[in-house]
Order: sequence, then C-alpha cells, then structure tokens
Amino acid sequence: MSMQEELSVYGSWRTRVEQTIVRIRGWLFESNLSDAHNDQCIEQLLLKLRDDRLVVAFVAEFSRGKSELINAIFFGDQGARVLPSSSGRTTMCPTELMYDPVRPACIELLPIETRRGTTTVSDLKTQPGAWRRLPLDMTSAASMQQVLGRVSEQRKVTIGEAEQLGFRIDLSGENGLQPDANGMVDVPAWRHAVINMPHPLLRQGLVILDTPGLNAIGAEPELTLSLLPSAHAVLFVLGMDTGVTQSDLSVWRTHVTAAGGSRQGRLAVLNKMDSLWDGLRSEAQIDAEIGRQIESCAATLDLPANRVFPVSAQKGLLARIQRDGTLLARSRLPQLERALVEDLLPAKRDIVGAAVEHDAGGLLARTHDMLIGQKKAVDDQLAEFSDLRGKNRGVIQYMLKRVRAEKEEFERGLERFYATRNVFSSQTNTLFAHLGMDALRTRTAQTREQMEKANFSLQLRDAMNAFFGDVRGSLQKSAVSIDEIFRMMEAMYQRFSSEHDLRLGVPVPFSVQRYEKDITRLEKAFHQQFNTWLNMLTTEKRQLTQRFFETVAVQVRKHMEVVNRDVEHWLRAIMAPLENQVREHQKQLKRRLESVKRIHEATDTLEDRIEELRQNGMAINHQIEELARLRTALDAALKAAVIREMDAAA
Repeated sequence: MSMQEELSVYGSWRTRVEQTIVRIRGWLFESNLSDAHNDQCIEQLLLKLRDDRLVVAFVAEFSRGKSELINAIFFGDQGARVLPSSSGRTTMCPTELMYDPVRPACIELLPIETRRGTTTVSDLKTQPGAWRRLPLDMTSAASMQQVLGRVSEQRKVTIGEAEQLGFRIDLSGENGLQPDANGMVDVPAWRHAVINMPHPLLRQGLVILDTPGLNAIGAEPELTLSLLPSAHAVLFVLGMDTGVTQSDLSVWRTHVTAAGGSRQGRLAVLNKMDSLWDGLRSEAQIDAEIGRQIESCAATLDLPANRVFPVSAQKGLLARIQRDGTLLARSRLPQLERALVEDLLPAKRDIVGAAVEHDAGGLLARTHDMLIGQKKAVDDQLAEFSDLRGKNRGVIQYMLKRVRAEKEEFERGLERFYATRNVFSSQTNTLFAHLGMDALRTRTAQTREQMEKANFSLQLRDAMNAFFGDVRGSLQKSAVSIDEIFRMMEAMYQRFSSEHDLRLGVPVPFSVQRYEKDITRLEKAFHQQFNTWLNMLTTEKRQLTQRFFETVAVQVRKHMEVVNRDVEHWLRAIMAPLENQVREHQKQLKRRLESVKRIHEATDTLEDRIEELRQNGMAINHQIEELARLRTALDAALKAAVIREMDAAA
C-alpha cells in the first residue's frame, strides 16, 4: 500500500476505536453505571484520540534538498512543488504543515521580533493576534508557491539586533551568523510558520515539521527541547556528494539525538543520489559508491546501515509528476517511504492502543467487577429469602437481627475506610508539596534570583545545574509518597475484599521513572545548548538568563504539568473502585435490611420480594452479557489494523 493508503487505514482504525468508546459511554449512561471518574476517564481518552497526530520531522543543514524531499514524499500528487525548493537557503524558520478543519487554508507567520519577549512559540500559538495570516488558494499551484515562499524571507539587521533576537554571531560563519562587509546580518523574517492545508495526508492527522539549518535551529532552543522530541520520526537529510560533514555531525549530535535521547525513530537520508548519474559510471560503479557512502554515514552517525537511505528527491518528485514508474523506482523513494511507514505507524498504534486498553479496558473491568458484586449480593438475598418459605416468624426475626449485625459490622469497617481516606488526603497533600506547581514556581523564582545575582560563569552554571537537581529531587521524593499511598491502598483493598467480600482486585501502581527520563533528556539538551563554556563566555548574563527561563524552564514546567495531571488521574483511579464498591455494598445492605423488615412486619409478601430479586438478577445478567459484547467490540477495534497488516503480508 502507498503511504496515503497506510495512513488512511490507521485513521480508519483510530475512528473505529473512538466510535467503540463512544458506544461504551452511551451504554454506561443508559444503564445508570456511569460515575464522575468514569466520565472523566472516557472524555480524556476521546480527546487524546481526536487530537492524535503523527509528527514527522525533517532536519538538515542548508542545501541538502530537505524541502524537495518533503515535496517528493508528500506532495508529488499536486503536480508541482508545494514548498519552495531551490539552491541556497529556502526554509529559514521552523515550519509545520498540518490540517485543522476549524481554520481556513492559510499560512500563519510569527514575526521574528517576538523573540525579544519571554513568550514561547507554543504559548504564542494560543494568541492569534501575534501571527500574520495569509490565505492559501488551493486551486492554484502558482499562488500557493508564492505564498509558501514567504518562509524563506530574510531581513538585514545590525549585529546588536541579531544578538538581541538570540542569534549567535561568528565572523567565520562556522558557529553562528556571519556579518557582511557593512556589519549587517541576514536573519529570518519569521520565527515560526504554520501551514494549514486540507491535503489528504494531513487530513489523516499527519504533521510535517520542516526545520532550518544549524544556526537557525540554535536560535530557537524550543525546537530541540520540545518540537523534535515530540516527533514520532525524524529524517536527517544529508548530501550524497558530501556525506556527513562537520556541520551535519553537529546538527545530529546537538539537535537530533539529543532531542530524542535515542536513535529510535531516526532515519538518515543520503539525498541527491542522481549526482552519481553522470553517464560515466556504470550501474555497478554507482551501486558500489552508494554502498560506501551508506557504510561511512552509518559508522559516523552510529546507525545501522539499514536505516540509511540513498534517494533522489528531485527525480522522485519528477517521476510522480510525470507518472514515470521506472524513474520513481530508480529514485529509491518508495524504499524510504516504506521504512518511514513501518517505523511510524506500528509504534504509534501500539502507543495509542496501549492507552485505550489501559483506560477503557480498565473501566470495563471495574464495571464488570461491580456488576459481579451486585449479582452475588442479589443471589445471596434470593437464597436467604427462598429459605424463609414455610418458616415461622421467629426465624424471620433471627434473620433481621443477623442482617442488622452485618450492617453494624460494615459501618465499623466504614470508620476505618473514612480514617484511611483522611490519611489518603494527608499523603496526597504531602505528595503535591513535592510535586505541585507551587513548589516548582518557588524553585524557579529562587533559581532566577541566584542567576541574576551571579557574578561569574561558574555561579550561573551552578544555579542552572541546581535547578535540575531540585526538580529531580522532587520527583524522587514524590516516588516515596506514591509508594506509601499505593501500599496503604493495597492493604485497604485486601481488607475490604476479605472482610466484606468485595471484588476489588489489585490497585494499579504508578511510577515516575518515565518522567525522570524526560527531565534527564531535557537536562542533556540543556548541557549541549546552554551549559557550555563558549556559551557562558560569549553570551551576556541577562540574555542567557532570559533564554534559560524562556526555553528550558518552560519545558520543565510543561513536563511537570503532565506529571501532575497523570498523578491526579492515578489518585482518582486508585480511590474510585473502593469508594464505588463501598457505596454499592452499603446500598445493598440497606435494601436487604428493609426487605427483611417489610417481610417481618407483614407489609410485603415473601414471594413478591423473591420475584423482584429474580428480576434484578436477570437484569444484571443482561448487563454483564452486554458488557462482554462491548469488551469484544473493543478488542476487535484494537486488533483491526493488525489483522489488515497480516492479510496484506499473506
């Protein structure tokens, strides 16, 4: 299948899963089985599915043919180049291609002057007034090319202005922007661009991230700290004629592998393979030269050779426009597309499927346990009342005493439950004292004060290093609190299960290890981009402090917001089953006591109550059967795409 077909299959799979979850929500509501926790769980899951995106980032130094490669892979069916592609620098700012049906087809450009403020690009995305919006005429390729060409615009500024905008200046041009003879510097006119267009691939949730070269990347650390780590695949584009140059290697080490913390999902592309088609080499000589470049590139980047792909983007685009299958095969573009799809979609589907199974599957399991508990209570009452047939008033009075005793015993257990809930609240407060955003804000303010008071580079480095040490320490303290909460709830689950025969299972544990890895990755990127002696010696203290808090500290805050949200969700999830079953058991005991009272006082007939219990039992059985069908439907939805892949492979 083509990439578009593969993405269409993935989109259909996601839609089927979403429809199944909506069906589950509707059934829970109609069956009076929904509660606040379950409703919130389903809403969050549906939001994740509807906002699901597949992000593919393209990273390269200037003039490696990166924009042409994007054109060839994604826009060959347009009959012309969509993104500007020519010799020299074309993409001057990070550019996202996506589709949001709420907005019209357009390009939104963020002026470079916004770098003088302290607001990040992600925060500015919530401020429409900060962007310049230009409409896209999807019926005219020439008009689209003209408008999209705006991403390559530059402007001349003084060296001082360039430095204020965050660009490093270097007279040689190797480690920064090079001034011209008049002391002026060419900088990008735009800080960021978002292209919203209803392309079939973008409609399926694909997001393409086109990045500028080394010096422009370095001016926007948020790109390395946030956008690239969120990419599900990163294509690192090199030139076949140059291989891995020193500047290429700098981009790879500083921005690509530092961003992701690993080489998973990273592919290297040796572009401009057609430069070897000079008519003087034989096919065997060309293949031998390509093989040598692959081995050299793989060794330098520490990648397996099968993750290095030689292509000709220009010939691949031409082949697609002219519908030339022979030329397309020779461009080797299909092999890269196949690897990209095989890397991207199974891993993404596994992540989404695991989240659905955890949340929706857990919800169904909890509901099943609750229904089984209700059915057992009804069956026990039915057995009790059936045994009363033909019995005298004394036996009924004895049963009344026994039920009252059970109710009193359970109420004593409730006292322990309420005491545990109070301890739970106290431990939760302790947890958020370490983890909460108030603590992080205090820590951030202290770090800023230390950096502003610092007189030497070493003091600046110590303050920034201490910031990460404090954040990591808060996560480690949080892990201790989380473990204490889990062990307490585990003991309470076991007690209520054994003493009151509740079906509670085992509470789900929670680990902060993944979030610690995220902070470690951020710290690694920070050390590579900020915490260098060159940076310390060449960057003004005020500017360095501002950039640290605009980028690094902001990204830490966003990660900690995610931790807080996930911990809050876990705390609700670990308490909700116990609260629900305690509440349900309390209702059942109350109903049972009232029923025996009515029978004892001869205000209700025994047979009427037995029939009522039978009807209740049948209704619960029906709910259990329907729940099993919903579980089967969810399993079928989650496995649908895997079955299609197996059929295609066969």
